[in-house]
Amino acid sequence: MTSDFADFLDLLKQLVRQPAVVGAEQAFFRALQRELDEAGARVTWYEGLLVAQGRRPHSAQMSAHADRHGLICTGPNEFQYAAFVARNRGDLLGDSVSEQTYKTIAGRFHDQAVQAYNPWSGSYLGAGTIERSFLCDRRGNIMFEVRGLAHLPPGTPVAYLDRLNIAEGRLSAQLDNILTVAMLVFAFQRGYQGTAFFTAQEEAGRSWRFLLEWFRRGGSRSDHLLVLDTSPFADQQAADAQQVVLRRRDANAEFHGPMVDRLERLCRQRGVSYLFKDVLIQQQNAARQSEGKRPLSLGSTELGRVAAASAGEIQGATLQIPTTGFHTPSESTSLATVEVALDLVLDLALNA
Repeated sequence: MTSDFADFLDLLKQLVRQPAVVGAEQAFFRALQRELDEAGARVTWYEGLLVAQGRRPHSAQMSAHADRHGLICTGPNEFQYAAFVARNRGDLLGDSVSEQTYKTIAGRFHDQAVQAYNPWSGSYLGAGTIERSFLCDRRGNIMFEVRGLAHLPPGTPVAYLDRLNIAEGRLSAQLDNILTVAMLVFAFQRGYQGTAFFTAQEEAGRSWRFLLEWFRRGGSRSDHLLVLDTSPFADQQAADAQQVVLRRRDANAEFHGPMVDRLERLCRQRGVSYLFKDVLIQQQNAARQSEGKRPLSLGSTELGRVAAASAGEIQGATLQIPTTGFHTPSESTSLATVEVALDLVLDLALNA
């Protein structure tokens, strides 16, 4: 392990401990701003968006969403999955992986430790344990029975008690999307002089609106926005079959071909194994169609929604890290994969 990678893991361990439940990211933004300020970036805070810029802000543009899944108190000793409470469902169209998989994860949280916090200050408001989680068809959401947090008022966010675990060549935590947030902060610590966007409420399907508003605020366009994220796979073997995941499109729009080609060339030059996720899903759907099964979603990404809503004025590419255990506190990937992906991000950031 290189000293740079060890430093990155130390940063990741620190950031993972900071709660950032979707819809209640303000305290995490404050923690993020401190790290970016110390790295010399100029930081500006907008609604749903933290923007960090170096001395050459137009040289490169990268984005990662800052929010993670968790619970929200919605009544006396009542807790729901934060991303799918009624007020967060306005932009959910049924075509995201999150919406198609949340029903399958309803029972995964038994005995999970959680912590409540003030969304603005980040101050600790109590700890508890999830005793049961189940899908409620009447509410259209996952409901949680939590021991130890009956005192909370409605609206209080409750985060999984998250810690980075490293064992047997793998690291695990709720990696989506703290993993790539840490990569962008680390890029600034290593001299990145471009722009980084840290968006809120991506897990509720809203982050693209905040990003689009920033571009419209200045009347600017872009064809080189790089959106970083994780990409879910069914098992470890499928995830480890490639080191990074690329896309030419999602369910909303095609991505910027020249930039996607540039990423593919860089992977080939560096000997990085890669997969086009949209191509894989299309191949799987061809087989499913012959079997009379429902097609899988191509996925709805932040970039695809921005590209579609801006009629192609804001475009770019995605770079994703393959993981298993999607949307759980034990999402995992291999250390080797993370190191390769970090090297790619630093290459793109420092050589822009």
